[in-house]
Amino acid sequence: MPLLSMFKALPAVAAAGALAAVSGAGYLLTQQQQHLWGGSGRPEGDDDLELLERPPPRPTQLERLRGSSRDRPFDVLIIGGGATGAGCALDAVTRGLRTALVEREDFASGTSSKSTKLVHGGVRYLEKAVFQLDHRQLRLVWEALHERAVMLALAPHLAHPLPILTPCYKWWEVPYYWAGLKAYDLVAGRRSLVLSRYVAPTEALGLFPTLAQRQPDSGRQLKGAILYYDGQFDDARYNVALACTAAAAGGAVANYVEVQKLIKNPDGKVVGAVVADVLGQEPAFEVYARCVMNTTGCFADQVRHMSQPDAPDIIQPSSGAHITLPAWYAGTHHNGLIIPKTKDGRVVFMIPFLGHVIAGTTDAKCAVSDRPTASGREVGFILEALQDYLDIQVRPADVLSTWSGIRPLAADPRAKDTQNTVRDHVIMEEPDGMITVSGGKWTTYRSMAEEAVDLAMATGRMPPNARPHSRTARLPLLGGAGYTHTLPQQLAQEHGLASAEAEAGVASPAALAKTGAGRGAGSGRVVIGEDTAAHLAQAYGSRAGRVLQTAEDRGLGARLVAGHPFLEAEVVYAVRHEYCQTPDDFLARRTRLAFLDARAALSALPRVVDLMAAECGWDGARRSAMSASARDYLATFLPAPAAAANAAAAASAVAAATPAAAA
Repeated sequence: MPLLSMFKALPAVAAAGALAAVSGAGYLLTQQQQHLWGGSGRPEGDDDLELLERPPPRPTQLERLRGSSRDRPFDVLIIGGGATGAGCALDAVTRGLRTALVEREDFASGTSSKSTKLVHGGVRYLEKAVFQLDHRQLRLVWEALHERAVMLALAPHLAHPLPILTPCYKWWEVPYYWAGLKAYDLVAGRRSLVLSRYVAPTEALGLFPTLAQRQPDSGRQLKGAILYYDGQFDDARYNVALACTAAAAGGAVANYVEVQKLIKNPDGKVVGAVVADVLGQEPAFEVYARCVMNTTGCFADQVRHMSQPDAPDIIQPSSGAHITLPAWYAGTHHNGLIIPKTKDGRVVFMIPFLGHVIAGTTDAKCAVSDRPTASGREVGFILEALQDYLDIQVRPADVLSTWSGIRPLAADPRAKDTQNTVRDHVIMEEPDGMITVSGGKWTTYRSMAEEAVDLAMATGRMPPNARPHSRTARLPLLGGAGYTHTLPQQLAQEHGLASAEAEAGVASPAALAKTGAGRGAGSGRVVIGEDTAAHLAQAYGSRAGRVLQTAEDRGLGARLVAGHPFLEAEVVYAVRHEYCQTPDDFLARRTRLAFLDARAALSALPRVVDLMAAECGWDGARRSAMSASARDYLATFLPAPAAAANAAAAASAVAAATPAAAA
């Protein structure tokens, strides 16, 4: 019996040991943090950095790309427009380097739009750092927590702190998770958001009303929870903001430009690429640069093989599936939930996101694919994991959308599973002179970009007048400067129903109709609900007023689809100001409707196509092609039963539209 008691006490002892171990390491890292802030992490004066009011239009950017030559190359050509590539572009151009970026699809069209939407240091990585005595994991957590604070500051409209509960159903879990999350606070140091704390069962249920009071499988009673804070963000819009900010700073940034081959000089060094505008009819052209960067995520090895066919692969792809559920799955509060250990030892998050709840993720080796989808098995795993922790029935019929992203892990090929692979990044100069940036995660995109551009500077190929240090740690993204947390209230006050009634002088529907309330009448005032006010503030920050101005000027104040806050004017704004080129660009990455509710996105598609066709001048054939392509793409988000029904509906829709398109 004494031996058994000692065995049961081991988790608590381990928790105490973990806290003590990380306390010492956290102190040392904090000292390093203070030292690093005196170095390259503190940019030189940014007062002279001016951004254009509006990013140059895409045709202008294409002409700039065509304007390079062997004798007048760009300083840096970046291949890939995800988080890492857009981050590198912003870092390079703000140092004074002539910067070009090409992305073969849309910004964030791959993994960068399919994350768990968390800006975090990695709680489970900290656990591994202690129990595996791995200092690399600890440094990853520290660096990520440092960058978490930077991300939240650069785009406060797109990123914010999020309270997350860790439920405890065994007595030892309380001290164990409490100690671990206190260690998490400690490693964050001055960058901590809100200190973690224990909450009793009653308070835990108040914070997350659907949380199970008793686990259905084991019958264990809820012992309380540990409440801690991490960051949350809109990943796709953050990526688009990065690309647009880089363009506004002077970068030649273009989506839907594909690299067909790399250009080498007589010495075998990569000095440019042959690229083609995917959306145009013009022939391919050459873009030259002193330094070419490969930031293509899970496709990094494919680009490397264009120059070095026999180069060993450095990417170990891992799929991560998610599902979207109605908001009521988390109750009325905006709190998240972490299931720290599922039956097979994985971690699952359940967090609020844009008026819904997303849950995930899975972690399994996979093949690289242009259009990864969440399998029925992955969706079933997530639903089963949730059911063990919720007091409501978790039903497949409640799933609104599913998606899967491929993590580009820089991995040891001997690793048996990706869960135990260090999610560090690899930045290296290849034998052909190209710089490859791979691995890492969203939270550390900026520090990875800084390191990559530092390496480019160290090659000796950059102009001597370029700034030696990064400036991006204190450069707000477009929409971030001037943003205040009361902006949703200000928009509701200025454009809400009460304001329209006061302007009309009466509250009758006829009077409101004369003002264009809710519909936008071209010359009238657009009236929006509180949900739309909150959405516009969150998505566009200090630029939200420009969207409303577009709505009033063009008579586009109506909602795109019932039950969601998105306005018709946002389509036109996205085309004009955010390089939106296709309907799925808008529905998946300028808004997040495809991720939130796939069926609603399909319902909104015809109107989005109409608005884009009018703005872009599409003919009937182009309209039909864009509509069909978007429908196929949106179908990848549908839960499995709905996907089959959509395929039949899509075939009927295409058949019905063909005569009209030909006419």
